[in-house]
This record gives sequence, C-alpha cells and structure tokens, in this order.
Amino acid sequence: MALMDRHGVAVTLDRIASYLELKGENPFRVRAFRTAEKTIEGFPGELDEAIADGSLAEAKGIGPAILEIVTELVQTGRSSLLQELQDEVPPGLVEMLAISGLGVAKIRQIHQSLAIETLPELEEAARDGRLAALPRFGKRTAENILKGITFLRQASQWRLAHHALDEATAVAEALGRVPHVLAVHPAGAVRRRSEVVRDLVMVVVADVAPEELFRSIGAGAGVSEIAGEDERRATLRFQGGAPVQVVVTPPQNLGAVLVQATGSEAHLARLTEHARAKGFTLAGTALWEGSRFVPTPDEQTLYRALDLPWIPPELRETGEEVGGPVPTLLERGDLRGFLHCHTTYSDGTDSVEQLARGVRAAGYDWLGITDHSRSAAYAGGMQPDDIRRQWDEIDAVNAMDLGITVFKGIESDILADGALDYPDDVLAGFDFIIASVHSRFTMDEAEMTGRFLRAIASPYVTLLGHPTGRLLLSREPYPVDLDAIFEAAGAAGVGIEINADPHRLDLDWRVLRRARAAGVMISIGADAHNLAGLANVDFGVGIARKGGLGPDAILNTRTAEGFRAFAASRR
Repeated sequence: MALMDRHGVAVTLDRIASYLELKGENPFRVRAFRTAEKTIEGFPGELDEAIADGSLAEAKGIGPAILEIVTELVQTGRSSLLQELQDEVPPGLVEMLAISGLGVAKIRQIHQSLAIETLPELEEAARDGRLAALPRFGKRTAENILKGITFLRQASQWRLAHHALDEATAVAEALGRVPHVLAVHPAGAVRRRSEVVRDLVMVVVADVAPEELFRSIGAGAGVSEIAGEDERRATLRFQGGAPVQVVVTPPQNLGAVLVQATGSEAHLARLTEHARAKGFTLAGTALWEGSRFVPTPDEQTLYRALDLPWIPPELRETGEEVGGPVPTLLERGDLRGFLHCHTTYSDGTDSVEQLARGVRAAGYDWLGITDHSRSAAYAGGMQPDDIRRQWDEIDAVNAMDLGITVFKGIESDILADGALDYPDDVLAGFDFIIASVHSRFTMDEAEMTGRFLRAIASPYVTLLGHPTGRLLLSREPYPVDLDAIFEAAGAAGVGIEINADPHRLDLDWRVLRRARAAGVMISIGADAHNLAGLANVDFGVGIARKGGLGPDAILNTRTAEGFRAFAASRR
C-alpha cells in the first residue's frame, strides 16, 4: 500500500526543488525536480504499481536518482533528502517563495543581510523599515511584500478545486464502505464547482440513526477524530487529511438536505424567502407545508414543490437565479475541439502524435497545439527552426488519418509593448495564435490594458490566453480594464479563453456574461502539458457553467472547419 499519494509526491518534489534553489544548487538539477513534479502530478496510474512494473522509470524526467526518491516517498511516506535539506535551509525561506515578486535572489539577500528566517520576522522587517533600506528594495517593494504576506495567510485557509475534488472523492469512497450507508454526495463549494474551496461538506444517506452511523464511521473509514455539532452533523478528521463536515439524512429528506448543504448562503436565503411566499418552510433537514412534512427524495422534487425549475448547482451563487430563467448550460460532451496544449517542443511531456492519439481517444475531433514562444525561455520556448520542424511533424500526423485534425498554433507571449513574439512572416504560418502575458506583471492598469489592446489589433491573434494572469491562492490578477478588452476583442473577432488549469481558471466566471454581451467568443483552453491534462477541461466546463454559458458561446463546440473559419476570419 502506498504511504504517499501522487499529489503528495509531486508536492514533495516541488518542495525539494525549492530547497535546492535556495541553496544555490545547479539550475539543471532544480529543473529536473520541477520536471519530475509535473510528470508525477499528471501520471495516469498508481505510483506503487508503476514502480513495481517499471513503467514509472520510463516516464519523462524520472531518472534513477529521482525514481529512488519517489520510491522512498511511496513506500515510507518520507524523504531523507528533504529532511537533509530542511536541516540546512530554514523552512521559512521556502514559504517566502510563495510571495508574489519575491524570488530566490531577494530571499537570499534578506536572509544574509537581516538574518530573517520566518514569515513573522519578514513582516516585522517590512513594517519597521529594515526591508526598504536594503539595496534594490525600497518602500514600494516592502509594501508589496506586506500585501503578499497578507494574501498568503488568507489563501492558506483554502484549497484549489482539483485538490478539493480529489479529497472529496477519497472521502466519499471511504464513507461509502461504512455499513448502512446508502449513498454519499459531495456538497458545498465542490458541488457548485467553485474555483477554490474552504470547507469540504458531504451528505450521507443512511438507513440508521445518525448517532449509530457516526459510531460505525469512528470504528473504521480511516477517521482519527469525530467532533459532533448536532444530532445530524459531525466534523470528521481523516488520517492525514483536512476536516470534513458530514450531514446524515434518511432517503426521504435527501433533496432538502442536499440543497441546504450545497448552498450558497445567498441562494438559500432567496430560496427560503421564495418558499415562505409559497406557504412552505425550508428547515435545515426537511421541507414543510404548514405542519405537513413534504418528502423530498431528490432536489428536483423540492424545487418542483416550490414551482421552480431545478437549478444546477453551479448557478446557485447570487440568489438571482431563484425565480429567473435557467439557461441551457454547456456539457462536457458538447466539446469537439481541444485547445491550448504543450508538447515536447516546449515544456510538455508528450509528442504531437501522442497528444493527437490521446485527444482522439478522449472523443475530440480536432486539436490545437500551442507550445510556448521564444521569449518563454524558462519553458523551452520555440525558435523559428523549432517551429518549422513542428509544422512538418503536424503535417505528418495529419497524414496518418487518425480521425483527428491537428492545427498549428502557438502560445505567443505578448511583449511589454503589445507586440507578438515573432515577425509577421512567421506568425502568418500558424493556423491560429493564443496571445498571453507571461512577464512584466507590475504594469499599472492603463499600461497593461494598452498592452492587450495592441495585441488584439494584430490580425494574427485568434485568442487571448489567461487574461488576468492570476494564479489562484498564489498570485493576484494584474490590474487590467476587462471591459475595455471585451469591447475591443468583441469588435475585432478575437476570442478569450477560460484557462482550465485549476491553478488559473481565468477568465473568472463572474465576468463571462459581460464578455459575451460584448460579442466575445469564449474558448476552453486545457493548458495541458501531458495527456493527464485532458482532465483540466472538466474544470473549464464548470467555470463556463457557473458563468451561465451554453454550447453556442464556446468555440470548442464548433467543427474543425468551423474553428478554421473562425481563426481565418481575421487574416
């Protein structure tokens, strides 16, 4: 049995890389651990089985030394190398790497000049002026570091959507094995497909009283602690995991309990008000009409009793959805094209052919390859000779008649002046171009907006990638006038992506309707760096649904020829 799961191994490899970086180790060794971290995070199988059958040793970036470390982590749950590094480098310095704008060189300078080793010490130095007095720092840098520390503390209370979903799935499987459990339903923000999640909430349908069920859970299921809240709720702490709120219900109350546990607070407040106006009372565990109990075996029954259509969980956010029209929402099966993926030509781990075969096997009809452009040297951005070799390879793959059309694309950096990363004669050879900002995030709003507007004016730009630059729980969006960008993009026929990498989910669902009102087509870009990145699309679909978007709003629902026509319309 593996003592550390895939995500835990990936996090540990990333942490080792950070320690090595702070020690001043060879950059190639640091990069090797970062590459291995990506490979492990996206690895499709069970690590213990892959170690045993030798398949992990064949994965990109998993050489003998790293394989030994991964094996130790899986078999023992710990790393002797990480322990050695923690003895040499103060752990607080690694925590500082999570502060946006604070890189290795500055952290070393802070440590060497001020003997600072922890976040509280860093905060104190930023407040008392010692940080601002350091060479190449100044007052503005100190203020930004203070903001970064505040952001980091707030973010520590939350988890990213894919991590929350993994935890919820594991908890549901564990609870599902408990006697007398009939069904388990993840609820809360996970069910609403929110981009970040603070609390895990599970609804358990059981055929025994809650207190008896909690006794059964405590006797197994990997639970280390149970704290009761009331007769139907308890907070469970699983071994090595975060607390989980569990609500127990008999089958006849599932609809009412699941609605309450799913939220949001604004939705429940409006729904309760609507129920009262209809002569009903929506209590925490049941629906009542006067003194008459109304069975709600599912949510549809509850909404129907209140003369409402069933409202998809993704829409239950503001309360305005109660009593309003329910739009037809995008489904995963509506997608025909797969956009925004990286191959071995930049920082991906699969070849063009491997991606084409994998994407086709997942049911897509077309694929848009978008490796990094040359300014993204950190990601192995392509030089013109690389581009021509990749184009030849794409032509060869298309000639294989795999049942999928592969388009020649690029994720071109938008340079500081708004220009793209290659001359026009190179840009003209691509079928489509995603234009993204990957540098100079500290521009003010006017500068950053102008940068985007100049990129939109290029006839070669098909889509804007991750337009606010945010990294959830890690980096705040840069300042930019989204409405100005929507207006310009809509007028020019430039689409904007929902970057479906769960670290980004950018555009934010809250602005999608404004983008559509300006005439902007939306794409879902997986930002996949391997075939495991196919799963990112589900998070992008969730964000599109939260934004109320249907199939007609999404570029990926078009045929290959429809996508080709969209991209060619600006040339």
